[in-house]
Amino acid sequence: MTRPEIRQITEDEKQIQERYIASVKEILPHSLKYNIVTLGCQMNVHDSEVMAGMLDEMGMTMCENREDADLIIYNTCCVRENAENKALGNVIWLKELKAVKPDLIIGVGGCMTQQPGVIERIKVMYPFIDLAFGTHNMYKLPEMIYRLIAKRQRVFEYDTSDGTICEGLPVRRNSSFSAYINIMYGCNNFCTYCIVPYVRGRERSREQQAILDEAKALRDQGVKEIMLLGQNVNSYQGGGTRFAELLYQINRLGIPRIRFMTSHPKDISPELIACFSELEHLCKHLHLPVQAGNNDILRAMNRRYTREAYIEKVKDIRRVCPDIGLTSDIIVGFPGETPEQFEDTMSLVEQVRFDAAFTFVYSPREGTIAAKLPDHTTAEEKSQRIQRLIALQQSITSDVCESMIGTVQEVLVEGVSARDDHMICGKTGRSHMVNFEGDRDLIGRFARVRIVSAGKSTLRGQLID
Repeated sequence: MTRPEIRQITEDEKQIQERYIASVKEILPHSLKYNIVTLGCQMNVHDSEVMAGMLDEMGMTMCENREDADLIIYNTCCVRENAENKALGNVIWLKELKAVKPDLIIGVGGCMTQQPGVIERIKVMYPFIDLAFGTHNMYKLPEMIYRLIAKRQRVFEYDTSDGTICEGLPVRRNSSFSAYINIMYGCNNFCTYCIVPYVRGRERSREQQAILDEAKALRDQGVKEIMLLGQNVNSYQGGGTRFAELLYQINRLGIPRIRFMTSHPKDISPELIACFSELEHLCKHLHLPVQAGNNDILRAMNRRYTREAYIEKVKDIRRVCPDIGLTSDIIVGFPGETPEQFEDTMSLVEQVRFDAAFTFVYSPREGTIAAKLPDHTTAEEKSQRIQRLIALQQSITSDVCESMIGTVQEVLVEGVSARDDHMICGKTGRSHMVNFEGDRDLIGRFARVRIVSAGKSTLRGQLID
């Protein structure tokens, strides 16, 4: 069966949504308060910023507390089972709130609702939910809100295409000094454990000029740091040199910091590696998910690189940028993983020595190839493995943090420390969090900080006047 083509949303289609925005403003008896709950990755965070931008344009007002909201939207994740359970568990809680506030509008969007059959299940099993939509038709939120309010009908929208690109949507950014920019959407890799290609669609890249125009606008607004987003940024416009070319173009704009994620090891090119030594604004941090350290498991995952190839690329990267910070994702307990294969993962982590790693026990996702594989490893054994891996990585992270003591770091101050409200905090270019004493008026600015001590995963510093 031929899959539907990926398409660009036309100006006419966008104008239709703009008319719906105006229509919603006209029919609202008063400004509705909205709250968006975001679960999942940075892509979801940015999607929520876009939804908030559209709701603002409709004359609504964001509020911090769900209890005060007239409209609540859950932007969901389905990468792991616990993320999906968390989303549904939280939405069920809203049933009680709606009993007290019958006019409350409850919506669910994001990756979970893009899965086949989920919206139909929500429609039947959760009658208190008024709105459900997927990732591909988020741009039609104004139309859906209009139908919901004007026609007083539940709205359930599902787009079965391979995804769309819609430029020029309004955005309400969460920060005035750091910002996300999507450079591409979707994924063509089809790792056997991953649901993302099925819910985010096939790879589709934005035009370079559209990205540069967005970056220029952010620079002119005073943004100090941008994060380029994509399921696999290395394959931007087909991969090869194209992503590196984009980085060179953005570097010329003079935005102080450039970051990107996520990268696939198989697509790390020599040109991209060279960027870490040649581009002054590119942060010395690379998130490079390895997932496993055994070749048979990597093959079963359809990762399309070997343990040896991954380690060689790490060596190439550190050759041009010795002080780069590498982080990773690692899965434990993939179907069929033997104790010996898990030890290969442990030895790779010991050899590469990541600054940090996000570690997970394998979670079967319906519709993926891995979900059909036999899995004889007990939950107890998987738990023991993940605890050993976490302990190893924590030890390495602690060593890395200790090695930073005495250095002077440039920190982009992000806010008040979560651990001590008398301190402020921010990240180094290598993405280490630093807590230090300083005035709150430094938030959103760069500060030079000498690292004086290290915790298990964070640093403590002293402001240099």
